[in-house]
Amino acid sequence: MSTATATTRKPDVAPARRRRPPPRPQRVVLHVFLAAVAIGWLFPILWAVLTSLRSYEYTAAHGYVSLGGWTLDNYVTAWRTAEFGKHFLNSVYITVPAVLLTLFLASCVAFVVARFSWKINIVLLGLFTAANLLPQQALLIPLFRLFTQVPLPAFMSDSELLYDSYWGLILVNVAFQCGFCVFVLSNYMRALPRDLYEAATVDGASVWRQYWQVTMPLCRPALAALATLEVTWIYNEFFWATVLMRTGDKFPVTSSLNNLRGEFFTDNNLVSAGSVLVAIPTLVIFFLLQRQFVRGLTLGASKG
Repeated sequence: MSTATATTRKPDVAPARRRRPPPRPQRVVLHVFLAAVAIGWLFPILWAVLTSLRSYEYTAAHGYVSLGGWTLDNYVTAWRTAEFGKHFLNSVYITVPAVLLTLFLASCVAFVVARFSWKINIVLLGLFTAANLLPQQALLIPLFRLFTQVPLPAFMSDSELLYDSYWGLILVNVAFQCGFCVFVLSNYMRALPRDLYEAATVDGASVWRQYWQVTMPLCRPALAALATLEVTWIYNEFFWATVLMRTGDKFPVTSSLNNLRGEFFTDNNLVSAGSVLVAIPTLVIFFLLQRQFVRGLTLGASKG
């Protein structure tokens, strides 16, 4: 005789949801502060975009604190008036060699400082770092006189001088940007295991091979982060281009914004459109290298 066993199933009881504790006042204040800072940083950009999309006639009649008068003519006029197509190429001629040369020279100095234990390492690193603390305007007169006296071959400069040439802007940007890159790269290279260099030495690798084939591949995140910053800084540089250049056709794109200023008045809507056009390449580069940039900034964050 078989007996059927009936199993009783308990009704499903929905688990009680955990109530989130109310946010602490400190966290609320922090979020409010961060939101205010973000709005403060974004407001000039958004205001420039809004102004660039409105006609000067409408804003002159109704004021800038109003809506209406939408147009894209400011972008077309700014592109033609400032000749951005030609000046964008000038910025490329200056920015690309300056960034590559800066990263190469800075990585060489950082490798020496981090790899070899010499007595002058701290002094050398402090010298490169202290150079960034010197105001660039303090060197205006000596550099201007130097650039007007250093000759260059005719195929390198139309003026046959370092003054009014792309090479002058490249060198001055490299000189002022190397210190920061040396400081960042040397700190990163110090964190690399010394066992790698000992193994490379046992295998017969020269110092150059240890630098180029061992150290540089491991420094790609740091180099990508620095490249993003350097492209932004050198591309947006305005001071030295206006001082060390006299030929308008050689000006980089940031200095060509002066062409949008009128003799008797300045059309702020037109200048805003030009500023937005100038800022687009740096935004594109940042978004393309965003992952590497973030990786480079967070290097070593999880190390004890």
